[in-house]
Amino acid sequence: MHPKALLDACAELVKRVLQFDHPADAVVSRFFREHRSLGPRERATLAETAYNVLRKKLLFEHFAPSGSGPRERRLAILGFHGPRDYLKSALTDKEKDWLDQCDTIQADDLLDRHRFNLPDWLVGPLREQVGSELPALAEVLQQPAPLDLRVNMLKDKRDAVQKELKAAGIRATATPYSPWGLRVDDKPALTKLDTFVRGAIEVQDEGSQLLALLVEPKRGEMVVDFCAGAGGKTLALGAAMRSTGRLYAFDVSAHRLDALKPRLARSGLSNVHPAAIAHERDDRVKRLAGKIDRVLVDAPCSGLGTLRRNPDLKWRQSPADIAELTVKQAAILESAARLLKPGGRLVYATCSILPAENEAIAQAFTAAHPDFEVLDARDVLTQIKLPDGVSLYSGPVTGGEYLRLWPHRHNTDGFFAAVWTRKA
Repeated sequence: MHPKALLDACAELVKRVLQFDHPADAVVSRFFREHRSLGPRERATLAETAYNVLRKKLLFEHFAPSGSGPRERRLAILGFHGPRDYLKSALTDKEKDWLDQCDTIQADDLLDRHRFNLPDWLVGPLREQVGSELPALAEVLQQPAPLDLRVNMLKDKRDAVQKELKAAGIRATATPYSPWGLRVDDKPALTKLDTFVRGAIEVQDEGSQLLALLVEPKRGEMVVDFCAGAGGKTLALGAAMRSTGRLYAFDVSAHRLDALKPRLARSGLSNVHPAAIAHERDDRVKRLAGKIDRVLVDAPCSGLGTLRRNPDLKWRQSPADIAELTVKQAAILESAARLLKPGGRLVYATCSILPAENEAIAQAFTAAHPDFEVLDARDVLTQIKLPDGVSLYSGPVTGGEYLRLWPHRHNTDGFFAAVWTRKA
């Protein structure tokens, strides 16, 4: 595609994602369906340009008024993902001069809001938690996330899969915390590899893998993934159970559970039972009360720990949305806890970095349920013998009994998890 045509397409896609009427990934996917002639490189340029604009929206909007032409074109120029000389071949002389001037501005000369590219309502809660680390966190949140894979230990060993990927020209390194994980350079096409087709790997962030490890399901147990979604953690739990026992995958969205079906078929698991429920008090849930060994509540949340992957979330949400979510989270946790038998384990998790969705929910549950004892997540991860060299005290676990993963500290998505056992 000619540079000018590609820049025009980028500007159109930027215009669409900035309307914020649908998630950015859905907008990008729809754009590609409407333009099926686009090649892989063109798609990558379009998608990454749109995501760059979302990641650095406040900065680019600060620069944009000094430029010329439609707003979405100026933003697309600033966020363009590709060689500078290629981009400049699509620009007028006036646009080139403007872009050069923007490039000379140093980060130290910018206001915090233009450096951090975070909404004002989000800065305060993050600063309270990480203090002087906020600039480092904000910087990392403006970068693309790494691509992590989970090796299906039911079928293969991590070392063998790593060698197989290397033979296919894909460099992968072992993740530092999860014994199941591989981190891949760039974003190679995986779906046509035999490794993927036969179910030896699944795309899953290392932090998400650690949540499944916290559940620590055993062979032959009855386990519930209460908010299973597309089933990433369900598959990890099922493999850890060696396809024995019974693993229920509950979700209120039958559509999301449908996405689990092809993944389940590849996985080789026979112990997973997906079930769409109407709400957290559904009769299917009530029938299992007091019978379950382990429950994972991967609660619906703001997703603000995934801003490297979903940068539009910070612009599409508000404090009112968070307040609404916390009510739902507390209700779901309350219902899920009823499933546990005495001695059973409950894990509450989110991919949020806000205390309101995390510590506040966990502390309120503990206060209201004296029959549940908080377990130190640090101790749980120590007992399951994560890889040598991992310091659980200065590594993934900070802040006492809860698991807290931060993108700038651990290079995972932002995650929280609390663990309880039901007293006998």
